[in-house]
Amino acid sequence: MAAQGFSPELVQAVGLLGAGVIAVPIFRRLRLGSVLGYFAGGVLIGPSGIGLFPHPESVLHLAEFGVVMFLFIIGLEMQPARLWNLRGEIFGLGVAQVGLCGALLTGVGILAGLAPVAAFIAGMGFVLSSTAVVMQMLNERGEASTPHGQQAVSILLLEDLAIVPLLAIVAVLAPAKAAGSGGLMPLLIGAGSLVGLVLAGKYLLNPMFRLLANAQAREVMTGAALLVVLGSALAMQLGGLSMAMGAFLAGVLLSESTFRHQLEADIEPFRGLLLGMFFLAVGMSLDLKLIAQEWRVVALGVASFMLVKAAGIFIVAKLFRTRTRDAITRVALFSQGGEFAFVLYSAATAAGIFDAKVNAITSAVVILSMALTPLVVLLIDRFMPAERESLDGIDHAEGLEGRVLVVGFGRFGQVASQGLLARGFSVSLIETDVEMIQAAASFGFKVYYGDGRRADILHASGAHHAEAILVCVENRDTANAIVRVAQAEFPHAKLFVRSFDRGHSMDLIRAGVEYQIRETFESAMVFGGEVLRALGVPEDEVVEIVEDVRRRDAERLDLQVASDIHAGQDLLHGNQPVPAPLTKPKTVGTVIGDLPDVAIAGIAAARPPSS
Repeated sequence: MAAQGFSPELVQAVGLLGAGVIAVPIFRRLRLGSVLGYFAGGVLIGPSGIGLFPHPESVLHLAEFGVVMFLFIIGLEMQPARLWNLRGEIFGLGVAQVGLCGALLTGVGILAGLAPVAAFIAGMGFVLSSTAVVMQMLNERGEASTPHGQQAVSILLLEDLAIVPLLAIVAVLAPAKAAGSGGLMPLLIGAGSLVGLVLAGKYLLNPMFRLLANAQAREVMTGAALLVVLGSALAMQLGGLSMAMGAFLAGVLLSESTFRHQLEADIEPFRGLLLGMFFLAVGMSLDLKLIAQEWRVVALGVASFMLVKAAGIFIVAKLFRTRTRDAITRVALFSQGGEFAFVLYSAATAAGIFDAKVNAITSAVVILSMALTPLVVLLIDRFMPAERESLDGIDHAEGLEGRVLVVGFGRFGQVASQGLLARGFSVSLIETDVEMIQAAASFGFKVYYGDGRRADILHASGAHHAEAILVCVENRDTANAIVRVAQAEFPHAKLFVRSFDRGHSMDLIRAGVEYQIRETFESAMVFGGEVLRALGVPEDEVVEIVEDVRRRDAERLDLQVASDIHAGQDLLHGNQPVPAPLTKPKTVGTVIGDLPDVAIAGIAAARPPSS
């Protein structure tokens, strides 16, 4: 096909993808996070940069579906019962944070010279934190499923719900000439959309996915997953509600479906791509020219809004008895404005509450606060140490003289110590998990607090008297560190170490450990033996098979220690199919060169003519 010049849309697509692909790895390498990388890439290709996207609003509207899909995936991971258990945090913690921060930020707006109505809208818009930024940061930190992360999700859900009454308030507060028709109809439509979505999710979605699964068409399942997300978003939008809320509800309704994991796998690539595009679009929307012209106002707005909101968040967190470290982390995550502020400020401008300049400045304040969030989180992680657990009522290891020292009293250590205690040996137990120590006390165990990686702690725990040291901790690196210290400081004591896999066992044997055992080996051997018995194998044969497998495993491990992990593979019982032997021909063939000339001529005559 002849070249017809280049397509501007293709150039924009390449620029969009290139900005993310280049900027994000650089910022992650600098430990600044992917969100800030996307923002920087967006600024570069937006109107304030090379101008590849003169109208970033169009990209932002499309990219908002990344947030929608993010909420759908969160919903898939939150069963209805779990969501119900969060109701207190959603309508307690969430309402308290939105209410207090809204009041404080409204006061900031009034002090800045805005009219009370405009100050209220500006403040409430900034109260609504960015779901995209907060959830991305929680995911990158691995905290989305922690109690702290679940509280964050609860607050975000309440804020998503809050956009609906806030938009209604904008319509009520609008000047008479700008106010449109209201009444109860929008609320009725919204309620109807919500009920319709719940009914469809309960009675239609699972039968639909079963039907599509039977069709054995993977691409249709992917299309159906997108249909559910976008359809639920559309239903909520028609009712005047948040698209993200609709997708979240659809996810919750499908969270107990047998197709949950398939849906998550189908949506995840779209979610990641569109969410990255959303952050790029936010970066494009940053008007550097306006910031240069109004830098004092913008800087003061960012500082005052973020600091006042941070104070409100911290006060609410402490009122709800949140630990100080978690409260400060929540402050860092939530002290920015979010994507719903753009919706609210645009509605306020259309209603005549904001003028164009106020809209531009408040939007710039929100965007800069979103960009600053990863930096604030980074600074807090770097300069504020993790909060130590309370050791009230916990005794430190000191002056212990047990014949056996058990380091680590988790699942493995508890079982391993039972035989020793049953025989009457004096056993000293140390652990670093405070909750485990407290739980063990309720079952009649005296466990001392102590870190086995420290030689002084092992001395205080009686390692210099112990005949055997059992390393039962639940981390490979910690176990290796304890082994090194024990071998250097207490060479007389026999070391018995919990191994985590075959490679770890090889390392421990090479290090000279007297005894190691892979944590799942013996349970797997017993398990396999019981299966053989259930299948009718005689008892003496079961014992013989199990012992043979154990012998082969020990021989293979010795070979691997002397060589590498691939040694001794012939000792494994594999399940590769054995090729069936060739069937012996009934008659002996004749080499074609030995055939008579007449036979060869007959074969040639029987061939079909070549085309």
